[in-house]
Amino acid sequence: MSLRKIVVLGTGGTIAGTAASAEDNLGYTAAQIGVDRLLAAIPSLQGQQIESEQVAQIDSKDMDFEIWLRLAQRCAHWLAQEDTQGIVITHGTDTLEETAFFLQAVLSPGKPVVLTCAMRPATALVPDGPQNLLDAMAVARTPGAQGVVAVCAGKIHSALDVQKVHPYRLDAFSSGDAGVLGFVEEGAVRLLRAWPDAPAIKSPPALSAPHQWPRVDIVMSYAGVDASGVRAMIAQGAAGMVVACTGNGTLHHDLEAALLEAQAQGVQVVRATRCAEGRVLPGVADALPDARGLSPVKARIALMLALMT
Repeated sequence: MSLRKIVVLGTGGTIAGTAASAEDNLGYTAAQIGVDRLLAAIPSLQGQQIESEQVAQIDSKDMDFEIWLRLAQRCAHWLAQEDTQGIVITHGTDTLEETAFFLQAVLSPGKPVVLTCAMRPATALVPDGPQNLLDAMAVARTPGAQGVVAVCAGKIHSALDVQKVHPYRLDAFSSGDAGVLGFVEEGAVRLLRAWPDAPAIKSPPALSAPHQWPRVDIVMSYAGVDASGVRAMIAQGAAGMVVACTGNGTLHHDLEAALLEAQAQGVQVVRATRCAEGRVLPGVADALPDARGLSPVKARIALMLALMT
């Protein structure tokens, strides 16, 4: 059977936001327009084989585990259907990188799952959401596309690398040292490197109810930091901690002592860097493991999933 259907899952975000004035790109309310209306606003999508579903309707700063679980389940449902060519997810920019990484980790899909977004609300004088959505549809229909990717401002980012790096400009995302996967140019995909890996056989893990997911917190190393934050996290039942280190995984000595104490008590501790680019290069004498190139927020997800198993 020919793979033709694209499924669009809505979760809200700025792309579905509205403001009182078309000139207001800041004072808007996110997640006001349903995914069906977003699709109907793009004439070239009319008549295409598209199914849509509103999975959530939130500002992505409020993303939670319940929605992640529901989104993973809906993706798994649609990906399993033979006539589904790919999935597009409309999402807010604030936590897009976390959702993308989570979905890649639990699904590793052999079909494309494309997250897209907007930095301006739908009511803006010149909204960016429609073009981003159109570009995401083009990626989802690209032969051979697979894995979870993000599409914004004409660029395709891998879920493993994408990171929001700017709070305002339309081109708000970067893939750091890895570079973008490719570009969308007038509806055509120009690929620069391989799509994210997708095992030949991959079944979604049996995720428990979100209230049972292990607690993993993030702590940052900075001038004058002490052990109080780490001890508070332990008191709240943290099973794991990711520390956003200075430089190449370096830590304030008071924070390091607290983290080593936490590790000795059975808390899993992982070091990432707070630097916008690069990764921690581990040393043979390191007492705390590194995040293997993941940003702090993605290392938190990876550690949480590892603790589940």
